[in-house]
Amino acid sequence: MNDDLYARVLADLIAIDTTSNRSNLAFIDHVEEFLSGVDCRMERIPGETPDKSNLWISIGPEDKPGYVLSGHSDTVSVEGQDWTSSPYRLRSASGRLYGRGTSDMKGFLAVCLAHVREMASAPLTRPIHLAISCDEEIGCRGVPALLARVMARPNPPLGCFVGEPTNMNVVTGHKGKRAYKATVSGSWGHSSVAPRHVNAVEWAARLVDEIRKLGCRIATQWPQDPRYDIPHSTLLSSTIQGGTAVNIVPGSCTLEWEIRMIPADEDARVPEMIMEFARDKLVPLMRAKRDDAGIQFDQTIAYPGLDMADEHPLVQLASRLSGKNELRRVAYGTEAGLFDKSGIPAVVIGPGSIEQAHKADEYIEMSELAACGRFVSGLIADSCR
Repeated sequence: MNDDLYARVLADLIAIDTTSNRSNLAFIDHVEEFLSGVDCRMERIPGETPDKSNLWISIGPEDKPGYVLSGHSDTVSVEGQDWTSSPYRLRSASGRLYGRGTSDMKGFLAVCLAHVREMASAPLTRPIHLAISCDEEIGCRGVPALLARVMARPNPPLGCFVGEPTNMNVVTGHKGKRAYKATVSGSWGHSSVAPRHVNAVEWAARLVDEIRKLGCRIATQWPQDPRYDIPHSTLLSSTIQGGTAVNIVPGSCTLEWEIRMIPADEDARVPEMIMEFARDKLVPLMRAKRDDAGIQFDQTIAYPGLDMADEHPLVQLASRLSGKNELRRVAYGTEAGLFDKSGIPAVVIGPGSIEQAHKADEYIEMSELAACGRFVSGLIADSCR
C-alpha cells in the first residue's frame, strides 16, 4: 500500500472537525462517499443524540463470524492549545503528520479505510468489519448502541482490534472508569453571618479530602498489578465550582471526581464508599443547620476495564500479525472493555503514541501508519484462510 494514500485519506478525515461537542454526521457522510462503489455493506447506528451516529461497515461473507477493526470518530477540543499550524489541515514534516486526531485516532481509521478496497477484492472466507463510533472521548457513549445492534444478529464477531494509539504494541488490559458529579447544596448568606449558614464550598472540600484519603489507602494498602505503569486503582478530584463573591456564603458547589480501577478492584464498592461517607458523616452535620442541605451524586461516565488472558487466541493472533510478543497494559480506558463485556473479545492495538494524544501539535509517524497497514494486510490474508 502506498504511504501517500494513507496521508491523503487522513488529510480528509482531519479536515472534518469532529470535536465531541459537535456533530460527526459530516464525517460519516464522507466515509460513506469514500466507500461508494466498493463492495461492502454500511449501516448507520444512531448515537445518543440526533446529530451523532456510529457506522458499521462489513466486507465479505455475511453468514460467517469475522473480526472487527474499531475506532472512534470524535476528537478532543483544540481550545486553549497553541498549535504551530492549523489543527484541521494535515501538515507533513520530517516523517510526521500533524493534526488533531492524527494519533487519537483518525490515523488508524485512515489506514483501515485505505484497505477496504483490498478487503473487497480478496477471497475472504471470514468477514472483516469496521466499527466507527461516536462520543468515545466523553465516556464511550456511542458504542453501546452499536454493540447492541451487532450482538442481536447471527454470527457475532470472533474478536475486535481497537485501534487506540499503542505504537502497534498489543495491549491486553486497561483500567475501568467511573466518574461522578457531586452537587453540594448549602445556604446562601451574607459573609458577616457565615456561622449561621451551610458553606457548600467548605463541605465540598471535606468530600475532596475524603476522596484523597481513600485514594492514598488504595495506593498503599489495596491490591497492586505490576503490569500497569500505575499499578493500583486511582481516585481523583478533578473540578470544583462554587460561590459567586468573596462576601457571600456559597450556597452551592459542584465537584467532579473519578476512579480508575485495575481488574482486581472492578467489584470493589469504592464509589459507594464515598457516597456513604457523604450520607452518613457529612449530610447529618449539614442538616443540623439547614434541613434542606445535602449532597447529590450523579454518575457521568462508566465503562469497564479490559482483562484479556495472554493465551487467548485473539491475543496470539494480534501478536502474530504485529510481530510483537510483549504484551502490555495501560492506565487509560478504551471501548475494548465494552466490546469484551458484550461478548466480543478485544485487544487494543493501533498506530501512534498516547503521549501525543490530546496535545497541541498532535502528530503520528508515517512509519506507524505503515506498520498498521502491514497489520491490516495480515488480517486480510488471515481472513482468506
